[in-house]
Amino acid sequence: MPHYKRILLKLSGESLAGDEGYGIDACVVDRYADEIKKALARGAEIALVIGGGNIFRGLSSAAANMDRVQADHMGMLATVINSLAFQDALERKGVFTRLMSAIKMEQVAEPFIRRRAIRHLEKGRVVIFGAGTGNPYFTTDTAAALRAVEIEADVIVKATRVDGVYDSDPEKNPAATMFSTISYLDVLKKNLRVMDLTAITLCRENRLPLVVMNMNAEGNLMRLLEGEGVGTLVDQGGE
Repeated sequence: MPHYKRILLKLSGESLAGDEGYGIDACVVDRYADEIKKALARGAEIALVIGGGNIFRGLSSAAANMDRVQADHMGMLATVINSLAFQDALERKGVFTRLMSAIKMEQVAEPFIRRRAIRHLEKGRVVIFGAGTGNPYFTTDTAAALRAVEIEADVIVKATRVDGVYDSDPEKNPAATMFSTISYLDVLKKNLRVMDLTAITLCRENRLPLVVMNMNAEGNLMRLLEGEGVGTLVDQGGE
């Protein structure tokens, strides 16, 4: 049995863009799909939430003069585009998937129904949750935390381009120190940008552990499933 049975994997839209910084890099998506296929073979159940920042973000400079609700709806649709790309990559590898959307779009995705999502996971399908929460003013971090609680996930894995949670930005400060473990309360006190405040609070209130790790390091997801200390574990700590 894997160390974590049911995982909610949160991917940023930017991670799918690769070195280009925008759009979808097919090689990156393909590599992530390989990692997920291996995790399924290990016995894990995988759900995905993917951001849309590589295509459009409601708080981006491109949306500066737009109505916030309109811009956020565009961001939700961007997450569905990424979800469709990821679904295609997985299914080309023989992985069964279901795309569930918080916004009705029956031609391309099922509506999100909690019990149905859990049943898909139990049957070994990868479930991709698109369109965030379906509401403006909420990020895909919050959508990931919400869906993870709803499907009774054992852990949220937030895939980043750094190895874990640091006391400062490691891309700007070479002397930054990485935490192997940290409590949700300390994340809030130190104002560390792990996930947004709503997402962190949801995880804390529901005692849902979060692992922040580098998805670009090949094999990290499998190492996590084997119980190795990968990335940073954020949990209740001594609370």
